[in-house]
Amino acid sequence: MTFLAPTGEDPSQAPAPAFTGSKDHLLNDTTVQYYRNAVRDGVDRVAAKLAATDRPFTGMTADRLTPAVRGIDLEAPLGDAAAALDELEDIYLRDAVYFHHPRYLAHLNCPVVIPAVVAEAVLSAVNSSLDTWDQSAGGTLIEQRLIEWTAGRIGFGDDADGVFTSGGTQSNLQAMLLARDEARRLAREAHPHLDDTEVRTRLRILTSQVSHFSIEKAATLLGLTPEAVIAIPVDDEKRLRTDALEKELTRCAEEGLIPMAVVATAGTTDFGSIDPLPDIAALCAREGVWMHVDAAYGCGLLVSKRRGYLDGIENADSVTVDYHKSFFQPVSSSAVIVRDRTTLRHVTYHADYLNPERMAKKRIPNQVDKSLQTTRRFDALKLWMTLRIMGADQIGELFDDVVDRAADGWRLLDTDDRYEVVTRPTLSTLVFRYVPDRDADPELVDRINLYAREALAASGEAVIASTVVDGRHYLKFTLLNPETTLGDIAAVLDLIAEHAGGRLAEEATPELTSAH
Repeated sequence: MTFLAPTGEDPSQAPAPAFTGSKDHLLNDTTVQYYRNAVRDGVDRVAAKLAATDRPFTGMTADRLTPAVRGIDLEAPLGDAAAALDELEDIYLRDAVYFHHPRYLAHLNCPVVIPAVVAEAVLSAVNSSLDTWDQSAGGTLIEQRLIEWTAGRIGFGDDADGVFTSGGTQSNLQAMLLARDEARRLAREAHPHLDDTEVRTRLRILTSQVSHFSIEKAATLLGLTPEAVIAIPVDDEKRLRTDALEKELTRCAEEGLIPMAVVATAGTTDFGSIDPLPDIAALCAREGVWMHVDAAYGCGLLVSKRRGYLDGIENADSVTVDYHKSFFQPVSSSAVIVRDRTTLRHVTYHADYLNPERMAKKRIPNQVDKSLQTTRRFDALKLWMTLRIMGADQIGELFDDVVDRAADGWRLLDTDDRYEVVTRPTLSTLVFRYVPDRDADPELVDRINLYAREALAASGEAVIASTVVDGRHYLKFTLLNPETTLGDIAAVLDLIAEHAGGRLAEEATPELTSAH
């Protein structure tokens, strides 16, 4: 087909391509104008949506949207990018949840920086796979350089290494796999009479009761027993209690159990709390236990004026970082970093058709040698472009902004008689609930708070999260948008009170409740 614009003309004015076959859609030297036009159209539509978005969500429900999606005949292609984008407007763009809006306050989703979005366009088009050198070349070196940079920010030495992953769950899984295999190796050396099955049944992971659920998931995937994860109590600030950890380590020793890892959290999902890393590191060093720090949320502190909050992380054996949380990167962009690169041998497998052992002997850098994944996107390019255009300090400023805003929000909540707040934030989460009366029935308080969240989502005016604390339902703000103001927080609190108060009035008048 022919569709290149004549020399000197605006490429955007080139005629639409006349498709004659499937090869017309392949990105190559003959289809660059189709590529330019189609991508430009997509970018323009997203830009228009961003410019016109006045709320984070439309309130669309699954029941209402499902028929539209299910009704599309995937056996009848539209044949035209513009038509497909028109259709996408109705089934996705219109009702997407827009994290860039300052009243999106729900989960650990951040607005993204433009340098990273530019990188997304590049990496998707070039489509490098980061498993072997002969598929990625420069991409391999860029990823390795970023791992080295992150390890330096953590405080690791020259022996450190790591790899990019799909997210914190995968990073935690890989860290637990390394910890398990190191623990098995040490146990076999110390107790040669134990077979591998008996060793596995004795392995234990110790972590706080408010750590991420992926730790339990990892234990299951690694074939550990149901009781393998020991939940350690937390203090009033939702930080792991080291006295309780020490007690459990002693109990494990007395009962012949094998602590394979202690998982400390630097930024719990619900509370943003940071466990006492130096004290945990000292206990792990004393007992010879692998220390993992899940800093998926708190990794933004690595470039923040609050870097001191992470003191002690340099003593960990492995660290999870999620750049797609507090580095303002598009999903997905995560990594697992290890202090000793030799421990990555536990995920090294060689295949003659991909990464034969002779390549390792020749020091050819194949990232698959240290990854759970084989085919893997060049997600590292997003962070690279961000650092090269913005720099680390500006990323840190963005994260510091949301931490500052959460502190302001806490002060607002703490002086508002309508609400009770669980704990003062370390990072950027606020857990609270509407309480009409200090003597109110706890079940009633649960119901009206859950109702308020659902009503707020249905209106689309704001999106917030919820969680459970000590068996009771609470609401949660997760602030990751530097554009969110204290005025936004105050306005959403007023909306919550309005919805909750309305529901309370209905429950006090049974005939109104039945009418609804």
